[in-house]
Amino acid sequence: MKLIELHILQSFPVTCLNRDDVGSPKSATFGGSQRARVSSQALKRASRLRAREKSPVGFEGIRSRFLLEPFTEALVGAGMDDAAAAESAKLICEAFSSIDKKNPNQVTTAVFLSPSEIQQVAVAVAEGKEPKQAVKKVDRLDAADIALFGRMIANDATLNVEGAAMFSHALSTHTTANEIDFFSAVDDRKGDAEDAGAGMIGTLEYNSATYYRYVAINLDLLFDAKHLGPIKEQEKRKSILRAFITSVLTAVPGARQNSMNGATLPVEVLGIRKDKGQPLQLINAFEKPIKANGNGYAVNSKAEMLKHHADLKSLWGIETSVESLLTDDKLEGFLTKLLTTDV
Repeated sequence: MKLIELHILQSFPVTCLNRDDVGSPKSATFGGSQRARVSSQALKRASRLRAREKSPVGFEGIRSRFLLEPFTEALVGAGMDDAAAAESAKLICEAFSSIDKKNPNQVTTAVFLSPSEIQQVAVAVAEGKEPKQAVKKVDRLDAADIALFGRMIANDATLNVEGAAMFSHALSTHTTANEIDFFSAVDDRKGDAEDAGAGMIGTLEYNSATYYRYVAINLDLLFDAKHLGPIKEQEKRKSILRAFITSVLTAVPGARQNSMNGATLPVEVLGIRKDKGQPLQLINAFEKPIKANGNGYAVNSKAEMLKHHADLKSLWGIETSVESLLTDDKLEGFLTKLLTTDV
């Protein structure tokens, strides 16, 4: 398996990057201590939206339950009249998911589709092909996000796409406890003579932490025939990877961004290129919680991560073809090193 791996250390101040069902920052127990956690799903979505912003051509996949309208519009554009297009759109939707009985303009599960996929299916159906067959004979070369993140279609497993990118849950490298923020809101129309109480009071939970997170890209899978293999030009392949890697490094989940802004960038990233082998996290560098010892968590986390990486290579004979530290090579040099050889 050919791989690009990203081992990311990132510190956040007062934040609630990813909430659980009661609104608290997510957490997990690791190494016998409580750690702050950000789920892989939250990191994936933030990265996907960031990639679309950075590279609007190539990352155009849309995940939605509202499929009826875009398919109807595409069928009309392919030459069908409105009534026939509406009926055919329902049949196409049912190839991906079931029509929601309570909301017939939606399907029951969100489906990840690309604009060209919708257009190709619509043209094929307008030309007389059965919808269940039409949905199988398309490409998604405008949607690297579907190739990277994958999709599952419950109605037809042949439409599934295995994601070529692997995301871990981010865990704090040190023991972390959630804290409470007491807040009040002032009523601007309350007169001075009235009671001095606030218009509203409440509490929110937050934490602050240095996280380790891991992302790997299976290059063999990403550029096979069922994914982006038809894209042969090396520069185009590399531009997709540049946009994706940069987005992974700069994206931040959007929870409470207005009240607890978490806009930071990684303090360090170890990028690795492997010509063979398996994906391997370096999370066990932090199985024993990091102590600040006056240096902060980031500095000591970096030292432990690099030591653990060296130990793994020595113990297991792990081979890497390229290694780059972001702080040594800066972003452009980091990307260039990882993408020097063909992908």
